[in-house]
Amino acid sequence: MDYIFREGKLGSRLAFHNLCSREPKTVYEEMKVVSDYNSRCRNKFLRIEIGIAPQDEKKLPVSELMRIAHLFAKQMGLDNHQWVAVTHKDTDNRHIHIIANRISLYGEVYDTTFVSNRAARVAEEISREKGLTIAKEVKAERKHQKTKANPTREQTKQQVQNICYTLLEKYKETGITGHSMFLYELNKNGITIERMKNKQGKVYGLRFSYTRQSFKASEIGREFGYRSLQKSFEATNKEESKMPHQTIQEATERNEQSDTGYQLVPPSRSSISRDNDSPRVQNSIGAVADTIVSAADEVMEGLGELITPTSQGNDYAEAAWQRKLRNQANKKKKRGRGL
Repeated sequence: MDYIFREGKLGSRLAFHNLCSREPKTVYEEMKVVSDYNSRCRNKFLRIEIGIAPQDEKKLPVSELMRIAHLFAKQMGLDNHQWVAVTHKDTDNRHIHIIANRISLYGEVYDTTFVSNRAARVAEEISREKGLTIAKEVKAERKHQKTKANPTREQTKQQVQNICYTLLEKYKETGITGHSMFLYELNKNGITIERMKNKQGKVYGLRFSYTRQSFKASEIGREFGYRSLQKSFEATNKEESKMPHQTIQEATERNEQSDTGYQLVPPSRSSISRDNDSPRVQNSIGAVADTIVSAADEVMEGLGELITPTSQGNDYAEAAWQRKLRNQANKKKKRGRGL
């Protein structure tokens, strides 16, 4: 209440409905007398802001703004509620502030289900009735103008989409190996993926960067969200669930130096695993692999939380992703295995 009546912001006092007071403190106290009749409702006030398009300001004197405020409140079902409406002049665009008591004079609580949608619909109806600018039409026009205003960005986004969708189709549902190759080829094409984190350190989304342009995952496509992208590579049969163990054995047996950017266990620490090896030996190999990959995870944290790191970090990136996806693939299998 102090905010909408603040000196320097306040333009005109439009309406005081079911109220006797005219100052913010006494208006609030008057509303509080009514709202205290309901002790179960916690959020007892509504705050609504109505924007006026710059081209409409000249044909909307204060008297017309008063009529708009009353018409809006009536169509929103606030006849039996206390509410106050004022205009602000502190910005280039004039706008109306309405604060209403959710508790009616009869003690009923105003239903706020989809209240934002209802308010937008009522505002649109009033705008059409009075020949004013429609907000959603302005938004659609701005979006169209924005697209045309930066053709370079749109062209770059289309290139990223083409690359991402091509690689996704190529490696979709191929398990750990496919996921790793997808990230590797993105990096080869110059696309990096950054994990976005909130204040608690939890990942909430991805951001794709390419040729100095950055895009949210939703701009690239719904398949490239943080969780959606991982699900796209899940194996479709039981044979895929065996791939992590096979990857370890193949990497240790071949001991090849060519194209080792995504080798799970470094040759210097690998042990040769044959078909007739005992389970105890194979478990030891798995333990060594987990230890090495855990160390790789720690290194990745220090590289700036990039899913697709620079060239010298490819080994660590693959190790971290291999460990994460291998644990997911073997989760059900490990559940019934004795320790």
